[in-house]
Amino acid sequence: MEYGYIKTATATFDIQVAGVSANVESMLRLMEQAREQKVELLVFPELCVTGYSCGDLFLSRRLLSQALEGVKRLAAGSEGSHCLVVVGAPLCHNQRLYNCAVFIQDGQLRGIVPKSYIPGYKEFYEKRWFASGKQIRAEEELGVPFGTHVMMQLGKDVQVAAEICEDLWVSDSPSIRHCLNGADLVVNLSASNETVSKRTYRQDLVKMQSAKCMCGYIYASSGEGESTTDLVFSGHCMIAENGSIKAESYREKEGLLTALIDVQKLQNDRMKMNSENEAVDMSAYVRVQLPRDSFGHLPEQVDAYPFVPTGREKRLERCQEIMQLQANGLYERLKKTGLKKAVIGISGGLDSTLALLVVLEAYRKLGWPTKDIIAITMPGFGTSDHTRTNSDRLMELCGVTARTISIVAACRQHMQDIGHAEDAYDVTYENIQARERTQILMNVANQEGGLVIGTGDLSETALGWCTYNGDHMSMYGVNISIPKTLVKYLVSAYAEMHPELETVLTSICDTVISPELLPLSADGQISQSTEAAIGKYDLHDFILYHFIRNGFEREKIIALAGIAFPQVSPETIEKTTETFFRRFFSQQFKRSCMPDGPKVGSVSLSPRGDWRMPSDASVADYL
Repeated sequence: MEYGYIKTATATFDIQVAGVSANVESMLRLMEQAREQKVELLVFPELCVTGYSCGDLFLSRRLLSQALEGVKRLAAGSEGSHCLVVVGAPLCHNQRLYNCAVFIQDGQLRGIVPKSYIPGYKEFYEKRWFASGKQIRAEEELGVPFGTHVMMQLGKDVQVAAEICEDLWVSDSPSIRHCLNGADLVVNLSASNETVSKRTYRQDLVKMQSAKCMCGYIYASSGEGESTTDLVFSGHCMIAENGSIKAESYREKEGLLTALIDVQKLQNDRMKMNSENEAVDMSAYVRVQLPRDSFGHLPEQVDAYPFVPTGREKRLERCQEIMQLQANGLYERLKKTGLKKAVIGISGGLDSTLALLVVLEAYRKLGWPTKDIIAITMPGFGTSDHTRTNSDRLMELCGVTARTISIVAACRQHMQDIGHAEDAYDVTYENIQARERTQILMNVANQEGGLVIGTGDLSETALGWCTYNGDHMSMYGVNISIPKTLVKYLVSAYAEMHPELETVLTSICDTVISPELLPLSADGQISQSTEAAIGKYDLHDFILYHFIRNGFEREKIIALAGIAFPQVSPETIEKTTETFFRRFFSQQFKRSCMPDGPKVGSVSLSPRGDWRMPSDASVADYL
């Protein structure tokens, strides 16, 4: 099964300067290791066949003829493997010498890309020996395409382009043009010497180039075998994906650095980021079609909580940033409406707690008294003593104007009015309560000249786990782009930053997630669990992230979930995935008229911005 992953690798070995035979033997050995590890794209350093630091030996016909024979030996050694191997060698074309990236696969030379930008400053003297290939778009040499507009196509959908060392360091990097013309992966064969702090700068270059181009960037640099007459080399190798370093090695003597690149994810990002659609360089490219082994690669580890930063310090920092974004959105809305009061329903659950904390932060920023925050707890048929106590304590500690308005009598009257049995615990029974609470909030807001603050989160919005024109509706939804798995971490982080609230916030975080719309159990405990009804939110959020953010297909999401949640049975993952898609499609009508709210992350379901979908779309092909 294809999941869109391609296994890439860089190769480091102890280069022998001008020792072509020894270098080829080392490279053949590493190629065999790559074959055993099912690598599909293997990248060697710049001029690795001869060594980068050969100096005027590059003008020796003996060395050049050996280099050509070495390349042919490497090609022969690749026979029987679909792994695309890229090696660096000096090659002549039309009586000029070029610093080249040579593509080989399955016993054959496939294409040659010359270096575009030849450095001739400071410690670099390449212009003494090599010509620039910038003007050579696509000619023929050694029976294969030769030029800067040569690209390899692995299988039906993976485009691979090359640039060489200095090409990355200039303002007009060839990789930009390559990616505008469809390159998913860019390989860089390099021989970058070391100076103080250069490693960090090089990391930044690779990360940012992969981010700007939304590509996989495989960077292989020469190691310590290069001449130390004037320079020192470290074998710094990196594999990056859209701004993130997936793997890195430094000062390794010999070996492979491997990483999976998710080409499907990159291609999905490209389709979304359409700013350059009008600026595509349509220069003619030669694409060499190559077979590709289909190994069905999957990563060994998958983050189960893609919305939640890893590491305590990073998580606290990110949580502070997110809550400030939420608060800033509300701050601006209150200023622009001229309303001085906020009205919010408090249930003792996570969502309303986070929303109240955000309102507090907005009022502090405005310099307004917290007594102008009207917090209303509205106990109903399923409200427990535990959540009621937490609600009261939270409102007291936050210094807001607290009100208690029971909905029991009003709901009973409404059931009587419409002829609904009070012991019929169906969706009507539940929604009567949710809509009664929203009616109270809206009408109090009218009385007070205030703004109703919505508490619903991104996960509930995705699943439609809200009552239409009930808790679905507000005047501004501060949690609208916060997934349930992140809500808990935000509340926990706030507890760490505000010790006076720690006890009550910890108790709220430990409370079962429930709308509390069904009567309590005989012993007065909460009888309704959201996750028991629709599945665990951590799994739903995982599916949501990879479906909306990455555009993955159902089969790939399930495969990744199996790795991320090894403790969860395949049957449960299948069932939860089916529930997600059925609900996501059927509940779009609620999202089509959802209230305003601030976007704080890369996933949002606002019908005005990030997610526009017809309410009657068919789910059949997604199941």
